[in-house]
Amino acid sequence: MEMKMLVATHKKYKMPSYDIYLPIHVGREGKQDLGYQGDNQGENISSKNSNYCELTGLYWAWKNLNCEVIGLSHYRRHFTVKSKSEVRKNKDNKMALAITDKEIAELLNKCDVIVPKKRNYYVETIWSHYEHAHNIKDLIETKNIMEEKYPEYIESFNEVMNGKTLYLYNMFIMNKKDFNSYCEWLFNILFELESRTDLSEYNTYQSRIYGFISERLFNVWLMKNSKKIEEIDVVNIEEINWAKKIYDFFKRKFRR
Repeated sequence: MEMKMLVATHKKYKMPSYDIYLPIHVGREGKQDLGYQGDNQGENISSKNSNYCELTGLYWAWKNLNCEVIGLSHYRRHFTVKSKSEVRKNKDNKMALAITDKEIAELLNKCDVIVPKKRNYYVETIWSHYEHAHNIKDLIETKNIMEEKYPEYIESFNEVMNGKTLYLYNMFIMNKKDFNSYCEWLFNILFELESRTDLSEYNTYQSRIYGFISERLFNVWLMKNSKKIEEIDVVNIEEINWAKKIYDFFKRKFRR
């Protein structure tokens, strides 16, 4: 079984040593060569990276990469199935914790899609969180597009948005056939949203709109297609400043 784990990166970084990992330089167009696969070869949207984030790498893989199983991780964030004791033992070599091809094959024998464990927002819904953190008009327009193009997804869309948990980071592992179907659906929606959106007054952070929207849409696609899911841990290569993350969360929550 031929597998490829894309590792989205915009800078030189230590990578997992297993052959299945393919570092991909997202937003490569017009940038210095890092020695990684660029997302600007073949059919691509590399120049849109400031708005699409890691999705430019996803698009490249959809259009140009042949394999049986495909996944996406990030240079600072990888899937792992290692035990807590193994995680502690490798705290100074976290790359050794990254999931292997054998571990992926074992998991896919009992599920359709491997995803990170869900984040629970507890005090607000996915919809209200987006409203506090981003421009809610973009999510409203996304719903409008879905009603026009994919009305059969609206029930799942509403269920995800009214819930309080979400699979984040656009991280996954699945077979390439499902991946192709997902990408066709996703980019049809996002390209239409792009045609209806004026980003001229968005700051650098908010301009990452299609990356933010896609995280929500991935959850909608999973639910509507009744995919059998296996949730596993994610190892963060760098330490997370949880105090700042929590502060920023509540700052957004109560800024209005």
